[in-house]
Amino acid sequence: MTDLHFASMADVARMLCLGAIKPSELVEECLARIDAHDGKINAFITVLADQAREAAIQADQDIEKGLPRGLLHGIPVALKDIYDTAGILTSCHSKLFENRIPDTDSDVWERLSASGAILLGKTGTHEFATGGPSFDLPWPPARNPWNTDHIPAGSSSGSGAAVAAGMAFMAMGSDTGGSIRGPAGVNGLSGLKPSYGRLSRRGIFPLSWTQDHAGPLARTTEDCAMSMQVLSGFDPKDPASVNASVPDYLSGLNRSIKGMKVGWCTNWYAGHASASVEKVLQDAADTLKALGAEIVPVDMAPIEDFHACGRLIILSEAFAIHKQWLASQPEMYGEFFRLRTRLGAFISADQYIDALRWRRQLAAGMVEAMAGVDLLLTANQHGPAETFENSQQDYHFFGKPSLTMPANVSGQPALTIRGGFAEGGLPIGIQLIGHSFADADVLRVGHQFEKARPELQTWPSL
Repeated sequence: MTDLHFASMADVARMLCLGAIKPSELVEECLARIDAHDGKINAFITVLADQAREAAIQADQDIEKGLPRGLLHGIPVALKDIYDTAGILTSCHSKLFENRIPDTDSDVWERLSASGAILLGKTGTHEFATGGPSFDLPWPPARNPWNTDHIPAGSSSGSGAAVAAGMAFMAMGSDTGGSIRGPAGVNGLSGLKPSYGRLSRRGIFPLSWTQDHAGPLARTTEDCAMSMQVLSGFDPKDPASVNASVPDYLSGLNRSIKGMKVGWCTNWYAGHASASVEKVLQDAADTLKALGAEIVPVDMAPIEDFHACGRLIILSEAFAIHKQWLASQPEMYGEFFRLRTRLGAFISADQYIDALRWRRQLAAGMVEAMAGVDLLLTANQHGPAETFENSQQDYHFFGKPSLTMPANVSGQPALTIRGGFAEGGLPIGIQLIGHSFADADVLRVGHQFEKARPELQTWPSL
């Protein structure tokens, strides 16, 4: 039997419903993992042990009385430390916000709290969701639980590490160019970047207004679907929020994918990715074919175009957000963030507008190229997690193009799931990209893939 701390969120929810376990036991299990292992993983900035225990006792009582609050009642979760929480430090992993205590909650935490979720704490991130992994910040960078010499990717680094290490059953991340899917891939998790506008970003400190997405990191796609059921909904206080009905993400998970057409996009990673990634993608295509899906080769616009377009927009908007502080208090930032974000000062208004127009063209091209398929299968990463030694680059985005950027440029839903392992045992993720607001389709395919490949569901030994 899987250790309780590595059980899926869906499984512990079923156990709670049957009375086989109490919320207080789940919280103590997570806190014990944090106490035992976070000294070397550095997943958390703030641990709310007393608050979590109090919430768990209340959840115990409510459930015993037959008064469940919602789908996640009694389940311990964590938030990336860019999500506002009233009365609780929200630092963005930066000296600039080292003592920042918001007065209000983010929309995401309002919805999670209303469903009965219990907040364990706030997880580390790359500084302001872009500057890292850095060693010149008030808190050390998170490490990969599979091998602590390796990075957990970013920028949702602590969230990915916490879930992979058995310290939380789900953790929220954010994704502007792949910051949910990167950590999901290298930590062996399921991570969803929903359709743009599906989840509110209110109360999440922005990196790029037009490319930021909120989303969950969890152990299974079913867990992501549970999270989406709670998190989805219109927020009139977020200008990007879309007023659309919320589907039942859970009811369709077990439907067969027989007859679905999956476009296999190899031109984004061929020549860039390692042999282990190539093999994992071939195995994934074979698995989906065995499940009854039709695999259709699809060529998309060059990955370099999406990478350049998305990065120009991120740099422009991030610099606009931080311009005042970079000018008045540059010493309050880490070196990576300061160097990377200052590049935005050299992007002119006409270049930014051209990038926005280019984004529309690239997004339209994706829609056209995907007209004959239900979703895309492609690589999530170029190889397994890098070592910290190899990750210390001032301008990391001048290297290989980001394989996760296209879905940020287009705003389409993208799910990363564990596809296999590299030599040495580090996880390799695969990426599924769906049509806009067809999040349920990528969740269904991801869930069916995970059911077909149970041998992949192992966890790191700490």
